[in-house]
Amino acid sequence: MKITGLHILFLFFILTCFTFHSCDKNNNISDNLPLQSEDTTVVQIHGLLQQNGNKIVDKNNEPVSFAGNSFFWSNDNWGGERYYNPEVVSWLKDDWKTTIVRAAMGVEDPGGYLENKTANKNRVKTIVDAAIDKGIYVIIDWHSHHAEDNTNEAALFFEEMANLYGEYDNVIYEIYNEPLDISWSTTLKPYAISIIATIRSIDPDNLIVVGTPEWSQRVDLAAADPITGYSNIAYTLHFYTVYHQQWLRDRASAALESGIA
Repeated sequence: MKITGLHILFLFFILTCFTFHSCDKNNNISDNLPLQSEDTTVVQIHGLLQQNGNKIVDKNNEPVSFAGNSFFWSNDNWGGERYYNPEVVSWLKDDWKTTIVRAAMGVEDPGGYLENKTANKNRVKTIVDAAIDKGIYVIIDWHSHHAEDNTNEAALFFEEMANLYGEYDNVIYEIYNEPLDISWSTTLKPYAISIIATIRSIDPDNLIVVGTPEWSQRVDLAAADPITGYSNIAYTLHFYTVYHQQWLRDRASAALESGIA
Protein backbone atom coordinates (compact mmCIF):
# COMPACT_ATOMS: atom_id res chain seq x y z
CA MET A 1 0.00 0.00 0.00
CA LYS A 2 1.43 3.37 -0.97
CA ILE A 3 1.69 6.02 1.69
CA THR A 4 -0.58 8.93 0.81
CA GLY A 5 0.35 11.41 3.47
CA LEU A 6 3.01 12.76 5.77
CA HIS A 7 2.44 11.98 9.39
CA ILE A 8 4.59 13.73 11.96
CA LEU A 9 5.04 12.89 15.60
CA PHE A 10 5.96 16.00 17.58
CA LEU A 11 7.84 14.90 20.67
CA PHE A 12 8.49 17.20 23.60
CA PHE A 13 10.44 16.01 26.65
CA ILE A 14 9.91 16.38 30.40
CA LEU A 15 6.16 16.68 29.89
CA THR A 16 6.22 14.96 26.53
CA CYS A 17 3.39 15.92 24.25
CA PHE A 18 2.65 13.61 21.34
CA THR A 19 0.50 15.28 18.68
CA PHE A 20 -0.74 13.59 15.57
CA HIS A 21 -2.34 16.36 13.55
CA SER A 22 -1.54 19.42 11.49
CA CYS A 23 -0.09 22.67 12.78
CA ASP A 24 -3.34 24.60 12.34
CA LYS A 25 -3.66 26.83 15.41
CA ASN A 26 -7.45 26.79 15.09
CA ASN A 27 -7.70 23.00 15.06
CA ASN A 28 -8.88 22.27 18.62
CA ILE A 29 -9.23 18.52 18.47
CA SER A 30 -9.84 18.11 22.19
CA ASP A 31 -13.21 19.84 21.87
CA ASN A 32 -14.44 16.90 19.80
CA LEU A 33 -13.11 14.08 21.97
CA PRO A 34 -15.45 12.13 24.27
CA LEU A 35 -15.04 12.55 27.99
CA GLN A 36 -13.25 9.70 29.74
CA SER A 37 -15.05 8.09 32.66
CA GLU A 38 -13.34 6.35 35.55
CA ASP A 39 -14.25 2.98 34.01
CA THR A 40 -13.21 3.78 30.43
CA THR A 41 -9.59 3.93 29.29
CA VAL A 42 -8.17 6.12 26.55
CA VAL A 43 -7.39 3.02 24.48
CA GLN A 44 -10.95 1.75 24.85
CA ILE A 45 -12.19 5.11 23.59
CA HIS A 46 -9.81 5.51 20.65
CA GLY A 47 -8.60 2.01 19.80
CA LEU A 48 -5.98 1.37 17.13
CA LEU A 49 -4.31 4.54 15.83
CA GLN A 50 -4.13 4.88 12.06
CA GLN A 51 -2.56 7.23 9.54
CA ASN A 52 -5.03 9.10 7.38
CA GLY A 53 -3.36 11.59 5.07
CA ASN A 54 -1.21 13.88 7.21
CA LYS A 55 -3.08 13.07 10.41
CA ILE A 56 -3.31 10.23 12.88
CA VAL A 57 -6.89 9.18 13.57
CA ASP A 58 -8.58 6.83 16.00
CA LYS A 59 -10.94 3.92 15.40
CA ASN A 60 -13.72 6.41 14.70
CA ASN A 61 -11.61 8.16 12.04
CA GLU A 62 -11.31 11.24 14.27
CA PRO A 63 -7.96 13.09 14.48
CA VAL A 64 -6.43 12.62 17.92
CA SER A 65 -3.77 14.12 20.17
CA PHE A 66 -2.24 12.69 23.35
CA ALA A 67 -0.06 14.12 26.12
CA GLY A 68 2.28 12.01 28.19
CA ASN A 69 5.78 11.27 29.38
CA SER A 70 8.99 9.77 28.06
CA PHE A 71 11.01 7.71 30.51
CA PHE A 72 14.72 8.50 30.68
CA TRP A 73 17.27 6.22 29.01
CA SER A 74 16.91 2.67 30.34
CA ASN A 75 20.69 2.09 30.62
CA ASP A 76 22.17 0.36 33.66
CA ASN A 77 23.38 2.78 36.35
CA TRP A 78 22.22 5.94 34.59
CA GLY A 79 19.64 6.64 37.30
CA GLY A 80 16.52 6.50 35.18
CA GLU A 81 16.25 2.73 35.26
CA ARG A 82 14.76 2.76 38.78
CA TYR A 83 11.62 4.42 37.43
CA TYR A 84 10.89 1.59 35.01
CA ASN A 85 8.21 0.04 37.20
CA PRO A 86 4.41 -0.33 37.15
CA GLU A 87 3.93 2.04 40.08
CA VAL A 88 5.34 4.98 38.11
CA VAL A 89 3.09 4.23 35.13
CA SER A 90 0.08 4.00 37.42
CA TRP A 91 1.00 7.25 39.17
CA LEU A 92 1.48 9.11 35.89
CA LYS A 93 -1.91 7.98 34.65
CA ASP A 94 -3.78 8.73 37.86
CA ASP A 95 -1.99 11.88 39.06
CA TRP A 96 -0.77 13.54 35.85
CA LYS A 97 -3.59 12.15 33.69
CA THR A 98 -1.01 10.79 31.28
CA THR A 99 -2.50 9.04 28.25
CA ILE A 100 0.77 7.88 26.64
CA VAL A 101 4.22 6.85 27.89
CA ARG A 102 7.45 6.11 26.09
CA ALA A 103 9.93 3.41 27.06
CA ALA A 104 13.25 4.85 25.85
CA MET A 105 15.57 1.84 25.61
CA GLY A 106 19.20 2.96 25.40
CA VAL A 107 21.18 0.96 22.86
CA GLU A 108 24.86 1.75 22.18
CA ASP A 109 25.98 3.72 25.22
CA PRO A 110 27.42 2.13 28.39
CA GLY A 111 24.83 0.04 30.19
CA GLY A 112 22.58 -0.02 27.15
CA TYR A 113 20.94 -2.84 25.23
CA LEU A 114 24.08 -3.94 23.41
CA GLU A 115 25.84 -4.47 26.76
CA ASN A 116 22.92 -5.86 28.73
CA LYS A 117 20.07 -7.07 26.56
CA THR A 118 18.13 -8.84 29.28
CA ALA A 119 17.94 -5.99 31.79
CA ASN A 120 17.12 -3.27 29.27
CA LYS A 121 14.55 -5.37 27.44
CA ASN A 122 12.89 -6.34 30.71
CA ARG A 123 12.58 -2.67 31.65
CA VAL A 124 10.81 -1.96 28.38
CA LYS A 125 8.50 -4.93 28.83
CA THR A 126 7.66 -3.76 32.35
CA ILE A 127 6.53 -0.38 31.05
CA VAL A 128 4.61 -1.86 28.12
CA ASP A 129 2.84 -4.39 30.33
CA ALA A 130 1.93 -1.67 32.83
CA ALA A 131 0.62 0.65 30.10
CA ILE A 132 -1.55 -2.11 28.67
CA ASP A 133 -2.85 -2.90 32.15
CA LYS A 134 -3.71 0.77 32.75
CA GLY A 135 -5.28 1.23 29.32
CA ILE A 136 -2.93 3.92 27.99
CA TYR A 137 -0.78 4.09 24.86
CA VAL A 138 2.91 3.18 24.96
CA ILE A 139 5.80 3.84 22.59
CA ILE A 140 8.54 1.21 22.35
CA ASP A 141 11.55 3.37 21.50
CA TRP A 142 14.90 2.18 20.07
CA HIS A 143 16.67 5.07 21.79
CA SER A 144 19.72 5.43 19.59
CA HIS A 145 21.82 7.90 17.62
CA HIS A 146 23.46 5.19 15.48
CA ALA A 147 20.76 2.62 14.77
CA GLU A 148 21.93 2.10 11.19
CA ASP A 149 25.10 0.53 12.63
CA ASN A 150 23.07 -2.16 14.39
CA THR A 151 20.25 -2.96 11.99
CA ASN A 152 20.26 -6.69 12.74
CA GLU A 153 20.01 -6.07 16.48
CA ALA A 154 17.14 -3.65 15.96
CA ALA A 155 15.33 -6.11 13.71
CA LEU A 156 15.62 -8.92 16.26
CA PHE A 157 14.39 -6.64 19.04
CA PHE A 158 11.37 -5.38 17.13
CA GLU A 159 10.59 -8.89 15.92
CA GLU A 160 10.30 -9.95 19.55
CA MET A 161 8.27 -6.87 20.51
CA ALA A 162 5.86 -7.41 17.60
CA ASN A 163 5.37 -11.04 18.58
CA LEU A 164 4.72 -10.07 22.19
CA TYR A 165 2.61 -6.96 21.71
CA GLY A 166 1.38 -6.72 18.12
CA GLU A 167 -2.15 -7.67 19.12
CA TYR A 168 -2.52 -4.69 21.48
CA ASP A 169 -3.90 -1.37 20.23
CA ASN A 170 -1.87 0.38 22.95
CA VAL A 171 1.48 -0.20 21.24
CA ILE A 172 3.41 2.16 18.96
CA TYR A 173 6.87 1.26 17.62
CA GLU A 174 9.52 4.01 17.42
CA ILE A 175 12.32 2.42 15.43
CA TYR A 176 14.96 5.18 15.73
CA ASN A 177 15.00 7.98 18.27
CA GLU A 178 17.36 10.67 16.96
CA PRO A 179 19.51 10.04 13.90
CA LEU A 180 22.45 12.40 13.52
CA ASP A 181 23.34 14.47 10.45
CA ILE A 182 23.24 11.59 7.97
CA SER A 183 21.47 10.99 4.69
CA TRP A 184 17.75 10.28 4.77
CA SER A 185 17.56 8.64 1.34
CA THR A 186 20.72 6.51 1.39
CA THR A 187 21.02 5.62 5.09
CA LEU A 188 17.96 6.24 7.23
CA LYS A 189 15.26 5.29 4.78
CA PRO A 190 16.84 1.88 3.95
CA TYR A 191 17.25 1.19 7.68
CA ALA A 192 13.64 2.13 8.33
CA ILE A 193 12.32 -0.02 5.50
CA SER A 194 14.25 -3.00 6.84
CA ILE A 195 12.82 -2.66 10.35
CA ILE A 196 9.33 -1.87 9.10
CA ALA A 197 9.39 -5.02 6.98
CA THR A 198 10.33 -7.06 10.05
CA ILE A 199 7.50 -5.61 12.13
CA ARG A 200 4.92 -5.86 9.36
CA SER A 201 5.68 -9.54 8.81
CA ILE A 202 4.18 -10.05 12.28
CA ASP A 203 2.07 -7.01 13.11
CA PRO A 204 0.19 -5.67 10.09
CA ASP A 205 -1.31 -2.52 11.51
CA ASN A 206 0.13 -0.88 14.66
CA LEU A 207 1.60 2.58 14.17
CA ILE A 208 5.33 2.77 13.37
CA VAL A 209 7.28 6.01 14.00
CA VAL A 210 10.41 6.76 11.95
CA GLY A 211 13.16 9.15 13.06
CA THR A 212 14.46 11.80 10.67
CA PRO A 213 17.94 13.35 10.15
CA GLU A 214 19.60 15.94 12.39
CA TRP A 215 18.15 14.76 15.69
CA SER A 216 14.72 14.19 14.13
CA GLN A 217 14.34 17.75 12.85
CA ARG A 218 14.38 17.12 9.07
CA VAL A 219 10.84 16.00 8.40
CA ASP A 220 11.07 17.97 5.18
CA LEU A 221 13.58 15.44 3.84
CA ALA A 222 11.26 12.56 4.67
CA ALA A 223 8.41 14.44 3.01
CA ALA A 224 10.44 14.81 -0.17
CA ASP A 225 11.25 11.09 -0.29
CA PRO A 226 8.66 9.22 1.78
CA ILE A 227 8.59 5.53 2.58
CA THR A 228 6.21 3.68 0.28
CA GLY A 229 4.85 0.16 0.25
CA TYR A 230 3.74 0.15 3.90
CA SER A 231 0.80 1.69 5.72
CA ASN A 232 0.50 3.42 9.09
CA ILE A 233 3.92 5.06 9.14
CA ALA A 234 4.66 8.33 10.99
CA TYR A 235 7.75 10.57 10.92
CA THR A 236 9.33 12.20 13.96
CA LEU A 237 9.91 15.88 14.68
CA HIS A 238 11.67 16.70 17.97
CA PHE A 239 11.04 20.27 19.10
CA TYR A 240 13.03 21.67 22.04
CA THR A 241 11.58 25.07 22.89
CA VAL A 242 14.84 26.49 24.30
CA TYR A 243 16.56 26.08 20.93
CA HIS A 244 13.87 25.65 18.31
CA GLN A 245 11.74 28.50 17.12
CA GLN A 246 9.69 29.48 14.08
CA TRP A 247 12.19 28.04 11.59
CA LEU A 248 11.43 24.52 12.78
CA ARG A 249 7.70 25.15 12.93
CA ASP A 250 7.96 26.36 9.34
CA ARG A 251 9.79 23.17 8.38
CA ALA A 252 7.01 21.10 9.93
CA SER A 253 4.31 23.10 8.19
CA ALA A 254 6.08 22.80 4.85
CA ALA A 255 6.37 19.05 5.28
CA LEU A 256 2.68 18.72 6.08
CA GLU A 257 1.81 20.84 3.06
CA SER A 258 4.29 19.15 0.73
CA GLY A 259 1.71 17.46 -1.45
CA ILE A 260 2.06 13.86 -0.33
CA ALA A 261 -0.97 14.46 1.90
